[in-house]
Amino acid sequence: MDDVVRDERGNSLTEGDDDDPPMLSAQALEALKEFLADQNRGFVAEDGAAGGCANSSEEEVALLAEDWRLSQFWYDRDTAETVAKEVLSLCESFESPSVACIACPTLYAYIKKIDPNVYAQLLEYDKRFEQYGSEFTFYDYNQPEELPSSLKNTCAIVVADPPYLSKECLEKVTQTISFLMRPEKSCLLLLTGEVQKDRAAELLGVYPCGFQPRHSSKLGNEFRLFTNYDPGMRLGGWEHDR
Repeated sequence: MDDVVRDERGNSLTEGDDDDPPMLSAQALEALKEFLADQNRGFVAEDGAAGGCANSSEEEVALLAEDWRLSQFWYDRDTAETVAKEVLSLCESFESPSVACIACPTLYAYIKKIDPNVYAQLLEYDKRFEQYGSEFTFYDYNQPEELPSSLKNTCAIVVADPPYLSKECLEKVTQTISFLMRPEKSCLLLLTGEVQKDRAAELLGVYPCGFQPRHSSKLGNEFRLFTNYDPGMRLGGWEHDR
């Protein structure tokens, strides 16, 4: 997730005479209507929805509207499906796989769409996702280990998308990852900015893959997918300097 929530519209509040109430410009009013429509929609479909798809593998996943105030930027469909399929492929190498998705609800939704039976836990600050029931755990990265004890060292696969591109955020999410991961064999996938490359290698022993994640909102920051294992030919290969 991007660490900068920006106003790209440049809306402003204009005033007339001192006795007149403040008036929104036509541009700002249109932008406000658009924002309220997004908020009231509740659910939105990913880009490219065609409707009436013949089989479930081609159906779009319904997603809650992004809340930029929470630094929420959803993956595009190709990214979500690619990472979800990688996670499910990894599940096949574990006798009793369990997946933790840290601050990446898009990925959780796609994993459950492809395989509703896989055990996956979503750790997320936005309580709108409480709709997922027992597979939702409230998560605030500022309290990285304030999690149910039942999750400690139980996850074979952890996918994390720190909400901010800061050293502090990555360090705290690293604590959460350590809390969740099994002490024996476990797989980690980290989605974050290219600027975190060296720090991620130092803290988590992860290295970038050739596949580059993209977001529906077309963010300006370059994002990468890092793993602590060699994916072979999957995910565009591994860029670990041997």
